[in-house]
Amino acid sequence: MFAALRSRNYRYFATGQIVSLVGTWMQRLAQDWLVLTLSGGDGFAVGVVMALQFGPTLFLSMYGGVLADRYDKRRILMISLVAMATFGAILGILDVGGVVELWHVYVLAFALGCVTALETPVRQSFTIEMVGPDRLANAIALNSMMFNAARIVGPAVAGVLITLIGTGPVFLVNSVSFVAVFASLVWMRADELTPATPAPRAKGQVREGFRYVRQRADLTVLLFTVFVVSTFGLNFSLTLAVLARNTFDRGADAFGLLSTMLAIGMLIGATAAARGATTPTVRRCLAAAVGFGVLETALGLMPSYVAVAILLVPTGALVLTFSTAAMSILQMSVPSAMRGRVMGMYMLAFLGGTPLGSPLLGWLADAVDPRAPLVAGGIVSVLAGVAAAVYVRRSATFARAGNTV
Repeated sequence: MFAALRSRNYRYFATGQIVSLVGTWMQRLAQDWLVLTLSGGDGFAVGVVMALQFGPTLFLSMYGGVLADRYDKRRILMISLVAMATFGAILGILDVGGVVELWHVYVLAFALGCVTALETPVRQSFTIEMVGPDRLANAIALNSMMFNAARIVGPAVAGVLITLIGTGPVFLVNSVSFVAVFASLVWMRADELTPATPAPRAKGQVREGFRYVRQRADLTVLLFTVFVVSTFGLNFSLTLAVLARNTFDRGADAFGLLSTMLAIGMLIGATAAARGATTPTVRRCLAAAVGFGVLETALGLMPSYVAVAILLVPTGALVLTFSTAAMSILQMSVPSAMRGRVMGMYMLAFLGGTPLGSPLLGWLADAVDPRAPLVAGGIVSVLAGVAAAVYVRRSATFARAGNTV
C-alpha cells in the first residue's frame, strides 16, 4: 500500500505536499465563501471565479507539458510554488485589510490558474522520476490519498476559522504552507532521481502531442470521458457552496462538512486504489464513470442536508476510482518523452471544460434550483460513460487489445 514511500525523495515530497495541500483546500473553501459573501449569494459569481481559475488550462496546460518534457521539472516546480504563495498572500492582505473586492478575487484567481495550468503537468510527470516505473501506479494512488486527506482536514479547519475570524487569515495560512513543499524539493537528492531524457527543442511539439493521442483509440476514449465528466459532473466546488447556503440555509462550517464528506469518500477510493494489485483498465474506468453519474443524480434528489452528506461518501469514492484509473492508464502507457504532453492533455480534459461548465451550471443553480447542476451533471456523466463503453465494446482496435482494456 505504501511501496512508493520507500523512495527517500518521494517521502520528502509527500511530507511537504500534504502540508501544502491542506492550505490549498483551506483557500479553495475560503475563496468560494468570500465570493458568495461579496456577491450576495450569487451562484453565477462562483461559476465565474472557477472559470477564471481553471480557464488558463485551455491554452497553457499543453505548454506546461512541453516544459515538463524539455526542462528540469524540480526547478520549474520551485518557481511555480513561489508564484502561488505570492498570490495567496496578496489576497489575504487585501481581505484582512478590509479592501477586497470581487474583481480582486477574479484577477488573482486567473493569475493562480495560469501558474497552476503550467505547474500541474510538470508535477504529475515528475512522480515517475521520484519512484520509477514499477511504483508509479502506487505513487499516483498515494498522491490521491494525500490530496483527499488534505481535502478532509482543509475545509473542516477553514470552515471553523472563517466562522471565528473570517476568510482573510485563511489565505495567509495557505501562502505560508507552500514553504513545506518548497523545502522538500530543495532537500531532494538529485542522484536518486531518474529523470527522463529531455525532449529536444523543436517546432510543433504541442501538435505532435495531439497527433500521438489521436492515433491511440484507448487514450482518445479516456480523455473524452474525462472531459465530459469533469466539465459537467465534477461541479462540487460550486454546487456544495450554493446548496449549503441557499437551499439548506447553513453557514461556512456546514459547507466545510459537505466538502469533508466528499473527501472522505475520495480517500476511501484512493486507499482502495493504493492497496489493489489489479492493473486499471479502460473498461473499469468507464464503469466507475457511469456509477458516479448515477450517484450524483441521486445526490441532487436527496431531500435533506444529512442525506446529501451521507451520499457524498460513496460518490466521492467513485470519483477517485475513475480519475485515478484514468491517470494511471495514461501515465503507464505512453513513452517518457511524451509523458509531459499527455499529462498536459489530461489536465486540458480534466479542467479545461470548467470555463464552459461552471458559469452554465452556476446559472442553472440560480435559474432553476441549486440541486439542478447535480442532477444534470449526473445524467451527462452516465451518458458519456455509456457512450464510451459502447464504443470500446464495438471498436476493432479494442478487440485486438484484448484484456489490456
